[in-house]
Amino acid sequence: MDIKQKIEELRAELHRHNYNYYVLNAPEISDKEFDDKMRELQDLEEAHPEFKDDNSPTMRVGSDINKNFTQIAHKYPMLSLANTYSEAEVTDFYERVRKALNEEFEICCEMKYDGTSISLTYEDGKLIRAVTRGDGEKGDDVTDNVKTIRSIPLVLHGDYPPSFEIRGEILMPWTVFEELNKEREAREEPLFANPRNAASGTLKLQNSAVVASRKLDSYLYYLLGENLPHDGHYENLQEASKWGFKVSPIMRKCKTPQEIFDFINYWDVERKNLPVATDGIVLKVNSLRQQKNLGFTAKSPRWAIAYKFQAERALTRLNKVSYQVGRTGAVTPVANLDPVQLSGTVVKRASLHNADIIEGLDLHIGDMVYVEKGGEIIPKITGVDKEARGFMSGEKVKFITHCPECGSKLIRYEGEAAHYCPNETACPPQIKGKIEHFISRRAMNIDGLGPETVDLFYRLGLIHDTADLYELKADQINGLDRMGEKSAENIVSSIQESKNVPFERVIFALGIRFVGETVAKKIARAFENIDELKEASFERLTSIDEIGEKIARSILSYFSNESNRRLIERLKESGLQLRRTEQDRSEYTDKLAGKSIVISGVFTHHSRDEYKELIEKNGGKNVGSISSKTSFVLAGENMGPAKLEKARKLGITILSEDEFLKLIS
Repeated sequence: MDIKQKIEELRAELHRHNYNYYVLNAPEISDKEFDDKMRELQDLEEAHPEFKDDNSPTMRVGSDINKNFTQIAHKYPMLSLANTYSEAEVTDFYERVRKALNEEFEICCEMKYDGTSISLTYEDGKLIRAVTRGDGEKGDDVTDNVKTIRSIPLVLHGDYPPSFEIRGEILMPWTVFEELNKEREAREEPLFANPRNAASGTLKLQNSAVVASRKLDSYLYYLLGENLPHDGHYENLQEASKWGFKVSPIMRKCKTPQEIFDFINYWDVERKNLPVATDGIVLKVNSLRQQKNLGFTAKSPRWAIAYKFQAERALTRLNKVSYQVGRTGAVTPVANLDPVQLSGTVVKRASLHNADIIEGLDLHIGDMVYVEKGGEIIPKITGVDKEARGFMSGEKVKFITHCPECGSKLIRYEGEAAHYCPNETACPPQIKGKIEHFISRRAMNIDGLGPETVDLFYRLGLIHDTADLYELKADQINGLDRMGEKSAENIVSSIQESKNVPFERVIFALGIRFVGETVAKKIARAFENIDELKEASFERLTSIDEIGEKIARSILSYFSNESNRRLIERLKESGLQLRRTEQDRSEYTDKLAGKSIVISGVFTHHSRDEYKELIEKNGGKNVGSISSKTSFVLAGENMGPAKLEKARKLGITILSEDEFLKLIS
């Protein structure tokens, strides 16, 4: 047997043993025999580098060579799931799907593992790339680190597609987490708060040999690609398990809400016996065809939700209340507490939301309070143990009257729960918050800048507003805290590139109160340039789809402020896209101008979201229900019978997909 053949045989054998041990949990040989074979392969590979293979089992041990992570764009965006916390909300989700599809469907129920998301790409049966979720559009290439995770196959077996992506969760088992924290405690290092943080931190280590020593695990839960074996999500995962992937055994297809609730209630108790952290159940429409037709919102798929298990509750002491000012001027009270363990993390602060919540709780400094951690990052206080009040309780908590940052008298708008600092052009947190919003990915998308950098530049007097960003020079910031020459050049370059961001995103970036991404798009289509918007009347603004009185008054208020008008002029002088371009115009027509259109049924050529976008781009208006004002119905297969009957009764035209596409072609 020649050397190359011996190496290839050892690799195949070790891949098989690795799969048996880490995925099937059914080892065929002892650990020592496995280690001996691995050592033999390592020696042969070192002696014969000409036979190098990036997916060799020896890659599992990692390397001590440091590598900076590069950013990779996701082929399919990695969106987050909408969260729900009650059976009623699960029922609402089920009913929305039923009405939208108007045909039989199945819901696949799975455990929601509490780790860090990963996207794995395979070509010709080999792992070629592993990318973190990042911001959903792009993430870090952590391929070398992921190759050390033994439950993730480097080479597949069986009848797999030539190219596909599979997503899942990287996890740190409870036993590994506890052992790691014991070691860190012995070295007097900070402890990890929970297994999720430990897994995420480990995956971002520059030294893959250390990653290998952390014994991370994985569960894969979603397959994407052009040539998948089945239309069913559940069925695809069963196939993936045959190719070598570790797929959760806790999956069930359900047809009724009661079957879903039975699954949820069983695992709400039984999950405490699992070897890894979980925090809920994920519900997915099983058919990929139906998933495509249901489509997505801006942030999450309509065909899936996450049911989060009920929050744990802890009792601890309230020491004081501090106040934070956001970019819109909203003042949020925050409770400062004695540290307490809650849902795997140490909690020291909790949100009190607003003055009404404080008054309703009848809070006193020193009270023993109940803290819950639900869907929010910051836990919240849900009650007070008034029987525990004694000599330790102090004065009653009263909401402040003036801004803690600039001293301005707070105001409260009619119909709103929050108090606001009105000093939007001179209150430091508001200024920094507006800059942070301006540079964010969905706005101007300026890389290299974050809250810490914005704070540093602001404190040093380099920036006082968003327009100052366009006057920054690389030599001004080179040499600042953790800012090298290359970083400085990249920031300035990214700022200059942002001048190409389209008009609609610039409007969103301005941070006008109540003007989100959707409203910004509507404005950009209604006005030629920022000057036209600046001089718009209340009547003109409210005539635009989705702009009501509240949004219109906010826009008028923004442009009535002289500081904001000066800022706009400076941004214009800097070269930002503050008008519609020819390209913007070319994407839109008036073929559907003045028409109100209802979409119903299941489609073949495009998803519902794509049809909604086509309607808007051609000047039409999407409406949810049929009325005498409806221009026509765009109908796919299995149109809802109630809508069909109403349309016929009112004499509303019904267009098929092909007829609609011909209309706008």
